[in-house]
Amino acid sequence: MSRRKKIYEGKAKILYEGPEKGTLVAHFKDDATAFNNEKKGTLEGKGVLNNRISEYLMSHLAKIGIPTHFIKRLNMREQLIRQVEIIPLEVICRNIAAGSICKRLGLEEGAALPRPIVEFCLKNDDLGDPVVSEEHVAAFGWAGPQEMEDMVSMTLRVNDFLSGMFAAVNIRLVDFKLEFGRHYEGDMVRTILADEISPDSCRLWDLRDGKKLDKDRFRRDLGGVVDAYAEVARRLGIMKESPALKIIPNGKSA
Repeated sequence: MSRRKKIYEGKAKILYEGPEKGTLVAHFKDDATAFNNEKKGTLEGKGVLNNRISEYLMSHLAKIGIPTHFIKRLNMREQLIRQVEIIPLEVICRNIAAGSICKRLGLEEGAALPRPIVEFCLKNDDLGDPVVSEEHVAAFGWAGPQEMEDMVSMTLRVNDFLSGMFAAVNIRLVDFKLEFGRHYEGDMVRTILADEISPDSCRLWDLRDGKKLDKDRFRRDLGGVVDAYAEVARRLGIMKESPALKIIPNGKSA
């Protein structure tokens, strides 16, 4: 196998140069981080599950007209994607109070919000990805007015679609994080969905008993992280059976 050129390595993925101009290969790692990289671990099999789940969700979003960077899955851990210029914002959509919004606004976890709330965070690990307003985004030029409009409208469409998809398999979509990028096609540029959609970037609760099926199991030391991800994949019909997987905390052998 020829040596590939690494373009970027993040917390959960490695990006390699793609086979054609304007493409990249995204490799999903088993690494897990939380609390701004303060907590680290290796969850054997997590990368495989996130790759498959993100492929499934991105493919279905494309069918309803949401432009994404996803092209095709290459193998169990990798997918071919369009190269984009990432907009330095995380777009969060919240349906139920959970996570940081509870601490910031004094809300009880699990409380239904009056409507889906879209928030923006600046992508900056050193600053802890702070919440920013649309005024900040405009003033500092992180995104243009049309890009902001596109991101908000696509986020709400994604929320509507995925809320229904998950509800059909008895999962509540509590909240999720999206990232967007600028895709250049000649003289044209458009805003498209990038990164991944997986239990790493969504809060997913069992509709029947409230069991967490997402990264909060890692954040809160609840155990069964990969089993929970595999349950999401099983319910969506992606993977019929999950292999025996083990958690290796802090990168050490169990």
